[in-house]
Amino acid sequence: MMTEPLSAPDDPLSSKCGFATLLDPHGGRPASAGLGALKSARRIVVKVGSSLVTNEGRGIDADAVGNWCRQLATLAAQGRELVMVSSGAIAEGMKRLGWRTRPSELHELQAAAAVGQMGLAQMYETQLSRFGMGSAQVLLTHADLADRERYLNARSTLLTLLRLQVIPVINENDTVVNDEIKFGDNDTLGALVANLVEADALVILTDQRGLYSADPRQHPDARFIAQGRAGDSALEQMAGGAGSSIGRGGMLTKILAAKRAAGSGASTVIAWGREPDVLLRLAAGEAIGTALLAGTPKLAARKQWMADHLQLRGSVRVDAGAVLKLRDEGKSLLPIGVIEVEGEFHRGDVIAVLSDAGTEIARGLANYSSGEARLIARKPSSQIVGLLGYANEQELIHRDNMVLA
Repeated sequence: MMTEPLSAPDDPLSSKCGFATLLDPHGGRPASAGLGALKSARRIVVKVGSSLVTNEGRGIDADAVGNWCRQLATLAAQGRELVMVSSGAIAEGMKRLGWRTRPSELHELQAAAAVGQMGLAQMYETQLSRFGMGSAQVLLTHADLADRERYLNARSTLLTLLRLQVIPVINENDTVVNDEIKFGDNDTLGALVANLVEADALVILTDQRGLYSADPRQHPDARFIAQGRAGDSALEQMAGGAGSSIGRGGMLTKILAAKRAAGSGASTVIAWGREPDVLLRLAAGEAIGTALLAGTPKLAARKQWMADHLQLRGSVRVDAGAVLKLRDEGKSLLPIGVIEVEGEFHRGDVIAVLSDAGTEIARGLANYSSGEARLIARKPSSQIVGLLGYANEQELIHRDNMVLA
């Protein structure tokens, strides 16, 4: 499944059929449905593909990056929290090394990534600073998100950057990945980051205008798909292969990314990255591109993930005051409320929170190992550094990583 060429024809679909709209197959006006899902999104992950960032492999497009950064800064001024997932390191490295075709050898890809990542990070830092925004480079591998402790560390770092009003610019750490740990494409990485930070929406900016029922270059009667349900198998069946020789992703990876993002309640928009002010217009509720909506509310998806899919590694018993704080006030679990630590667990493991009588009150991700938890139990959070020599968090379990039983 492809879309129309990258030139900007007078295509009514690009402006009328997009986020939160349904295209009438008989040619009528699109019907509004779900308008405002992105408009109300507070935390947004934006993923930009290699062909856009590097102008089809000719080198980093400073004007394009600057345009996106301007829009990110504007959204940040509105109180939004933005995370950028950007491809382009390998393509930029290829340009700097004088390579015209993408290498197939892993060590050459890693070398190109190492060279190109320097320019990619510098460009985002320069452009974001022009608009008064701080930036940070974050390189991730699949292993960082598969390991629970590293997952929590990455999550804590990203959420801290957002609190500091710094925009993280994330890419896969292509300099060290191998076939066993690589994400395979940054569409997947964007979805995993959306899950990691519990984003409200994922926006995938690409060199295509959105989804069609078939390749419109081969099928003139192909219908533009303005809206669908993330995870719909029919969309996967329509999807084609890789979109270009520069990047690794195609439309199928974007559909699968939307499915992943929906697992934590985030809806996805796939839109043409060179559409004027695309991020600002989407955030204002305008219909652009294709929307793949999450069928599960954010909170419900989080509860399901915590309650059903993770194995308990241990538990802590808490006093009546902590039970009250957790159940009635929605607070985090502080060490001072912990009476006893049971079992052996590591930072990032899922543990149960039990009342003094042994009733499960909640479960969540531990910020400290069982050994550390025993040392700080019944102590105020202000003493954590003195007892351990460091403090991962002030909470034993943060409320964002906890679900009530």
